[in-house]
Amino acid sequence: MTGSLLTNQFLIAMPGLEDPNFFHSVTYICEHNEEGAMGLVINRPMNMQLGEILEHIEIRDASVEARHIPIYLGGPVQQERGFVLHSPLGEWEATMQVTDRIGVTSSLDILQAIAHDEGPEKILVTLGYAGWGAGQLEQELADNAWLSGPADPDILFNKPDDERWKAAAASLGVDLDLLSGDTGHA
Repeated sequence: MTGSLLTNQFLIAMPGLEDPNFFHSVTYICEHNEEGAMGLVINRPMNMQLGEILEHIEIRDASVEARHIPIYLGGPVQQERGFVLHSPLGEWEATMQVTDRIGVTSSLDILQAIAHDEGPEKILVTLGYAGWGAGQLEQELADNAWLSGPADPDILFNKPDDERWKAAAASLGVDLDLLSGDTGHA
């Protein structure tokens, strides 16, 4: 993979990052190169389930399990567009390969497969994504807005979403409570 700089890394918002789009967020970086970066916030569940999206795109025979898959707010860009972060890769019409096991797919065929319990083993469905222009993410890292480190698939797909922020930092040996100016105040 060329120009993979922070690809397959977690971006963990520092406690002082107050941008409401990213406050206490964990973003999985799907692509990072000299032109910029694209990622999906993995710990912002929306008050929505996959069944609502499937109905909207007229997939009506979805399994009960598929209809109850939570939807996440993947970021502030193109919030009307869906992305499925998944493992294993599989063969889908529009997949960006992140690693040899993880991909991001934005085509309808993966939603049809998920609806019929034939999709990838691990999935996280988002609306929208986070995007940075050339040099923007590097500047935010230099300004200490983020911690970054290798992504952990267990945190990505298995951890409860309300534990992902602290778990991602802990995987780097960082206790976010010690970095916060207001420890002990939930």
